[in-house]
Amino acid sequence: MNLRDIKKDIQYVIGAFIDDCALFLNINPGKNAEEITGLIDKAVDLYNDLRDKVVSAPKEGAKAYYRGISQELLAKTDALYDELSASVKKGLGK
Repeated sequence: MNLRDIKKDIQYVIGAFIDDCALFLNINPGKNAEEITGLIDKAVDLYNDLRDKVVSAPKEGAKAYYRGISQELLAKTDALYDELSASVKKGLGK
């Protein structure tokens, strides 16, 4: 994995999550809006954090470093999706 690929992955994965949040807000106006916007804020913070980590990558061992960032991206985004799922269920009364 190289720098360009990891940057694209971060942008795509977090962008897809934010799109899913926006879709729920558009389809269900007013339902859990504050909670969903809080999740969007968390996603933006994650994006900024991961991009900062990518920029400050070490010269030696960069491949392993990027692999770790990729794993962190997937794990933290998965946790955000779990929170989104719980919020959606709560908002829809299920």
